[in-house]
Amino acid sequence: MSDAAMKLPRVPVGEWFDGLVSWCTDNLAWLFDGIGSAIEAAVDGLTDVLTVLPPLGLTLVLAVIALVLSGWRLALFTVLGFALVDSMELWEPAMDSLALVLVSALVSTVVAIPIGIAAARSDMVSRIVRPVLDFMQTMPAFVYLIPAIFFFSIGSVPGVVATVIFAMPPGVRLTELGIRGVDPEMVEAGEAFGTPPGRILTRIQIPLAMPSIMAGVNQLIMLSLSMVVIAGMVGAGGLGGEVLEGINRVDVAKGFEGGIAVVVLAIYLDRLTGALGDGPGMLRALFSRRRAAEPVPVAVAAGTSN
Repeated sequence: MSDAAMKLPRVPVGEWFDGLVSWCTDNLAWLFDGIGSAIEAAVDGLTDVLTVLPPLGLTLVLAVIALVLSGWRLALFTVLGFALVDSMELWEPAMDSLALVLVSALVSTVVAIPIGIAAARSDMVSRIVRPVLDFMQTMPAFVYLIPAIFFFSIGSVPGVVATVIFAMPPGVRLTELGIRGVDPEMVEAGEAFGTPPGRILTRIQIPLAMPSIMAGVNQLIMLSLSMVVIAGMVGAGGLGGEVLEGINRVDVAKGFEGGIAVVVLAIYLDRLTGALGDGPGMLRALFSRRRAAEPVPVAVAAGTSN
């Protein structure tokens, strides 16, 4: 038997996907136009907010946020890091990238956490979601840019859409993992007191799973930042455009400076979201100190002494 007879017939997976994209473009243009307009308005509005203050003013605001949520070390890094970004004349591209990351991360979080909760509460949903997440995580990041360009043309919108798809899986996985990892005895105690399932979720499971959920948000933001740089290839601008220009011109200095600015943003966002999960933070320290200083009720003290 010849090799040609033994060869399997070609499965036109790419043609099927191309047909699906074409059908969506022809029949759902109104939906994509609405999504694109909303995303573009959100990115442009946030960029305007980030650039309304001069670089020094916004740096001080970000440093105060870091001081309150994390501590003086991150605040000091914020001042030095963003001052370096401004001195390299990359402030506007950095703010463009920061706006893209924040919008992408917000959309990913809003979508990922409910899916993770549903997967944690239903084994069937978990079995359906898991292979989809595997596909989303293993697909090369550049592939997401292709249909995004067809649906939304060139600009920041396809970058945000591709970033949301690429960054969402860790948020879903760690939300499900955190809720499933809650001590069953805590849930059973709530059920024994007649607590409705919704209250058990919001008062017991989500608070106890918050460190895992915030770890998912942290990973989601980091992936968003990495994808936003790649999205510079489709005209998303920001630091991704600076790095891409350095590559095209073989300009080592320009590419390296763009990379340093990306690192500054990544470290700031990483430490800040990490502090929101379980860091010591000045705000939490003050709150804990205030609670410790509150007088113990007489009834509680009497019960303790007995």
